[in-house]
Amino acid sequence: MFRITDLLAAGTTFSFEFFPPKDEREQRLLSAAIHDLEPLHPSFVSVTYRGGAVSRQRTTAVVADLLKTTALNPMAHLTCVAHPRFELGEIMGGFRALGMENLLALGGDPLPTEQSYQELRHASELVELGRRLGFASIGVAAHPAGHPRSPDRQSDRTQLAAKLRLADFAITQFFFKVEEYLRLRDELAALGITKPIVAGIMPITSLVSAQRMAELSGYAVPADIVRRVTAGGEDPEEIRRRGIEVAAELCAQLLEAKVAGLHFYTLNFSKATREVYARLGLVTA
Repeated sequence: MFRITDLLAAGTTFSFEFFPPKDEREQRLLSAAIHDLEPLHPSFVSVTYRGGAVSRQRTTAVVADLLKTTALNPMAHLTCVAHPRFELGEIMGGFRALGMENLLALGGDPLPTEQSYQELRHASELVELGRRLGFASIGVAAHPAGHPRSPDRQSDRTQLAAKLRLADFAITQFFFKVEEYLRLRDELAALGITKPIVAGIMPITSLVSAQRMAELSGYAVPADIVRRVTAGGEDPEEIRRRGIEVAAELCAQLLEAKVAGLHFYTLNFSKATREVYARLGLVTA
């Protein structure tokens, strides 16, 4: 297993995100996506912590399966909100027992009161716990437009800088314009932070879905991007084609700007990521 910190130090990374399945249908989709994307030889893959405490078993199971049945280099997500401190320590211990050295430490989306714990309230506290339990490569989340619970962008950058002084790298929420990434990188540099910032990429395959997911993270798909993907009409296939084109152009611009890495939010499907790869000349679709 490779440390993501070492991979980032060696050059641009290319990575994919999966989420743990809830049922047999979702398991089939995940298995197919892994089968189709493994030949692209990603630098690493990540597995989300989906929902509350139930994700403990699901995320661990996917990570264990990736280690056992593939040559992929996995990183587990973990959130503060779903567990008390001792359980977070147990979960991290379980990851370490599997040989994991990479962790994405997250605050987590709010849960219903009866499912929520607040012994650890911030991702920075989770980073500190992860260090004590032996994780040598820890990432955190970054929001190019600012975290939805931050009062303003400057406050967000101050908090993100504090996290990155403890962590090793950041992975952004998805965005659609290179200027958003460059602004984030520049604003962090002004605060003395030059650690790697991996760009989160989500090709638009459905405008409605992309807008809904963006809203959940306190972001809005830029109006000019909406106009561009709908310029050919409302036909879903035409919107999808234009969405792939937008994603490929963004990736090319990011690579030209010396991005630390590209991290594709696959939603457990492979086709859009493979198409972007092909447009970038990284592989034949």
